Amino acid sequence: MGKKSYGWLLLVLLALLLGACSEEGNSEASASDDVVDIVWYPSESGSDMKSSRDDIGELIAEATGREVKHHLTTDYAISIETMVNNNAELAFMGAQGYIEAKERNEAIQPLVVSTGESGTLDDAVYHSWLAVNVDDVEDYKENGEFSLDTIADKKMSFVSNSSTSGFKVPASDLIAHFNDKSLTEEDLMEGGPLFSQVLFGNSHQGSAVNLLKGSADVAAFCDTCVENYVELVEGEANRPGSIYRVKDNAAEPFSLVKGKEFVLISVTPVLNAPFVGNIELLGEEVFKKLQDYLSSDEVANNEKIFVPEDSDQSALFFKSGKERLAPVDDEWFNPIRELSK
Repeated sequence: MGKKSYGWLLLVLLALLLGACSEEGNSEASASDDVVDIVWYPSESGSDMKSSRDDIGELIAEATGREVKHHLTTDYAISIETMVNNNAELAFMGAQGYIEAKERNEAIQPLVVSTGESGTLDDAVYHSWLAVNVDDVEDYKENGEFSLDTIADKKMSFVSNSSTSGFKVPASDLIAHFNDKSLTEEDLMEGGPLFSQVLFGNSHQGSAVNLLKGSADVAAFCDTCVENYVELVEGEANRPGSIYRVKDNAAEPFSLVKGKEFVLISVTPVLNAPFVGNIELLGEEVFKKLQDYLSSDEVANNEKIFVPEDSDQSALFFKSGKERLAPVDDEWFNPIRELSK
């Protein structure tokens, strides 16, 4: 065989090799395109929330035509890193977690948030609580009124330093209140400048249990994150002075503190948590299709997603008035960004 024949043979073999590599790469890409991985914060990763996660997963599968896999976590940082590193397409996370992820990966964009009772974003808020054990309530009053001055030198429990309502918002409130101490967020992450000790529950449930089992004197956590486990027994919902009790049938970790009661000493409205997506992994067409479907009347009227308020089952959303999911843009979260300035 002549040199020219060998040359053509080498070119053919090279073409075949490149073709095989190309097919292998396309196979891997199409395989990843068949799956949507959704990341859940620790507060939504418990077994009691499984049915709610599964129901939402079914909606996402229907809208995208892809298999949905649930990525459960035990730490806020893991959830954020998973999105930042392009290891998941979707996440349900607090406003602060979204902001942190967005700063490190521009492809992460908000899809939808749950509205308020009006069915609009005007009242799309939940509440950050500071709570104390019911037997200690008088220790947190001055002249008959609750005062943040009384929590100095106490043992404090937060959720995570990436939690909006479990750290960012209460930290901002405390820094503003104790402005003569020149406190920073870093100061509030450790005992000394304000507290005798600081704990992190790693979930809203964990922070509440830190309080109720006596590990902390004061705890920060949110109303919607514990509503499946507690019931209002005195006062008006989301008002300082209101008393809540852990239900007798509460799931873990509240099963350890059944019947325990706590009192709210501070309540602050917080922007609702968004579903966010990685638009590069999903593609703009799928991102928009998913956003439209999640914000549709069909989803708003789905009782598996927006569970009736009188239901005793655990759920991510309970129907209140005209509540639904609504599209949201990045600028809507600017009030939370301002807390860091």
